[in-house]
Amino acid sequence: MIRRLARRFANKLRATVQTARQRPEVGRIDFGDLGGTAPISRTFGLERGLPIDRWYIEHFLAEQAADVRGRVLEVADRAYTERFGAGAVTHSDVLHVEDGHDSTIVGDLATGSGIPLGAFDTIILTQTLQYLYDVRAAVAVLYGALASGGVLLATAPGISQLSRYDADRWGEFWHFTGQSFERLLAEQFGAENVDVHAHGNVKAALGLLHGLASEDLAPGDLEATDSDYELVLTARAVRR
Repeated sequence: MIRRLARRFANKLRATVQTARQRPEVGRIDFGDLGGTAPISRTFGLERGLPIDRWYIEHFLAEQAADVRGRVLEVADRAYTERFGAGAVTHSDVLHVEDGHDSTIVGDLATGSGIPLGAFDTIILTQTLQYLYDVRAAVAVLYGALASGGVLLATAPGISQLSRYDADRWGEFWHFTGQSFERLLAEQFGAENVDVHAHGNVKAALGLLHGLASEDLAPGDLEATDSDYELVLTARAVRR
């Protein structure tokens, strides 16, 4: 017994020493291109390629493409409806809070004004809830807008910079954790009807905060998941 405990202690000590050797000395870290106090891009890397958060969002929507069917509502434009709906979409609506944005529905998710009830088989809602102060009311509106059996495909930011363009126009009030996003949706849809996942890791987080594009990182840098670094939350919620 004593020998076994001694071996465990020795193995743990060796692992600790090895980890310490792999870490740079304090004050000796080379930040390289990321060493400045200003980001490389303030527009999420849009001018460089596909933003890192959108890499996670588009992979999520590709996995849930079978849900994009029937009458579909998307916020701001119909790019994802067309990309992932293929021939399964029978009617495509675009929601905007203001007229003149190629919208087919002018409405307010915070109040439900202008949004039909029980109308949609699918709602695609990417990176939108952070701009709505009363998120509980917005989720209730989304639930009410779905037909029975309809699916909400939603994403929300975790670790992220602000979108200055949107914050100056509508306000940016919330970023989420996996726990808060899941609880928010479960309050309306029921926990058994909600599936939430968190995506990201420390390297992807650093890249996102600096405004790097997904093309600036290797695929493995994006695919790795560390539950302590939640960049993007994705959710599939079904109205029963």
